[in-house]
Amino acid sequence: MAIRRNKKKSEDTLVDLVEARDSAQDFVEENQNSLLIVMTAMVLLVGGYFAYKYLIKIPKDKEASQIISKAQDYFERDSFALALQSGDGSYQGMLEIIENYGSTKAGNLANYYAGISYLKLGQFDAAISYLDDFDDEGRVLPITKYGAMGDAYGELNQFDEAISNYRYAIAEEDNEFLQSHYLKKLGLLYERQGNFSGASEAFARIKKEFPLSPDGRDIEKYLSRVQAKL
Repeated sequence: MAIRRNKKKSEDTLVDLVEARDSAQDFVEENQNSLLIVMTAMVLLVGGYFAYKYLIKIPKDKEASQIISKAQDYFERDSFALALQSGDGSYQGMLEIIENYGSTKAGNLANYYAGISYLKLGQFDAAISYLDDFDDEGRVLPITKYGAMGDAYGELNQFDEAISNYRYAIAEEDNEFLQSHYLKKLGLLYERQGNFSGASEAFARIKKEFPLSPDGRDIEKYLSRVQAKL
C-alpha cells in the first residue's frame, strides 16, 4: 500500500509540474507583446544610463571642472563680484556655471562659491539661497556652509534661523578651528539676545573642548563677562 501511495504522490507531483509549465507557456504566449515591451524598456533604461554617464556626464564634469578655475581664482583673491560674473565675458562666472553645468560637481560647488560671494557682498538673501542649493559633502564644507548661513540669517536679524544653522555647523565632523569659531559666534548671538545662560554654555564648551584653538585662547574673558550677568 505504501508503494502505491508513493507512486500516486509522484504522479500527482509530475502532473502539477506539467500544469505549471503549461500555465507558464500560456502566460508567455498571451502576454508576449507586453513582456517584449517591458524587456525592451529595461534594456533602453540601462543602456540610456550608461550612455548618459560615459558620453555626457563624465565629459561634462571634466569640462566644468576646468571652466570653474578662473572664477575660483577671483574668489580666492576676494574679488567676489568677478567670481560671480565675468565683466567682459572672457570666462564663465559662478552664476553662469550654475546655469550651464548645474548637474555637475563643479556646478554644485559653484553654488557654494556664489553663496559665500553674496555673503561677502552683503546680499544676504541671495547668499542663503545659493548656500541652501549647495549639496554639501566632506569634512569642511558642511561646517562652513551652515556657518555662513548662520552669518547671513544673523545679518537679517532672523536669529532663530541663525542659531539653528550655527548648531548645524557645530554638530558636523570634528574640526577644532571651525567648531570653536562658530561656537563663539553662537555665544555672541545668545549674549546679544540677552540669553546669558546659552552664551555661557557656548563659551564654556570652547574652554573645555577647544582650549588651544584661536578662539579658545581668549575665551575666558567672554565667559567671565556673561557669567557676571547671570
